[in-house]
Amino acid sequence: MSMPAAFDSRLSPDECLASGEYPLTRRDLAEIAAMIYADAGIYLNESKASLVYSRLSKHIRNLGLKGFRDYCQLVASPAGAAERRDMLSHLTTNFTRFFRENHHFEHLKSDVLPNLLAQARNGGRVRIWSAACSDGQEPYSIALTILSMMPNAADYDIKILATDIDPKILAIAKAGAYDATALESVNPAMRKQWFSEVNAGGRQKWQIDDRVKRLITFNELNLMAQWPFKGLFDVIFCRNVVIYFDEPTQMKIWSRFAGMLQAQGHLYIGHSERVSGDAKGVFDNIGITTYRYTGRSNGGRA
Repeated sequence: MSMPAAFDSRLSPDECLASGEYPLTRRDLAEIAAMIYADAGIYLNESKASLVYSRLSKHIRNLGLKGFRDYCQLVASPAGAAERRDMLSHLTTNFTRFFRENHHFEHLKSDVLPNLLAQARNGGRVRIWSAACSDGQEPYSIALTILSMMPNAADYDIKILATDIDPKILAIAKAGAYDATALESVNPAMRKQWFSEVNAGGRQKWQIDDRVKRLITFNELNLMAQWPFKGLFDVIFCRNVVIYFDEPTQMKIWSRFAGMLQAQGHLYIGHSERVSGDAKGVFDNIGITTYRYTGRSNGGRA
């Protein structure tokens, strides 16, 4: 397995970059980085050694392995395919919250949804994609915003596609049950209308209403793989994900998003992200990390 460009091959591969119960060497980290980059486009360099160690060391112990060298050999082998997939779950970041970066939802409500919902009332279709939905709080926030304007939205052709690469986090998203702390950013009236308190495995949870779930379809999707979509989207949310890719991968993703948007469709991205590469020519920056697809070129469409 070749060493990623972020790793200087002239340096000792056996140098320890993080230590504790098991040493994490430069060779170990380079192999893990190469696999995670190949599988998901996530870019890890040596500055991430402590993060990799903290995320994987306990799991290595639970597997009964002797250390990172054994772990690398396992996940690189055909017999370790399931563990390699599990490694991705351990190394991806799933921090989210309801109405995170609320200015996006305010813009969606005031500037985007009025026309889209009118379109739906007149028999048209509305499609919104939450492209890295984590545990579901983002797509549910989108659905709640729609329902605040159109309580019977599920009776129309309005659909939210919510995708993520991690099947474990998707299972939580589909269940739609959250701790009370997760709902701190949901206003009390909305919480009362669309959530109910339940007992889940001996813990009190807040369960989102099935009327909200009806608007959303959850599917597993790797952004680096082929996108099996038949139509274009009116809105795409992809926030705080592309920041984990290297620059060439970022530019490719922006162009692919442009290729999936209706003319004048909207793209919402993370607070540390900026559209770059060829896609800059087909997006207008209309607000804080808010873009409109102009349709001035094919935007990477086939």
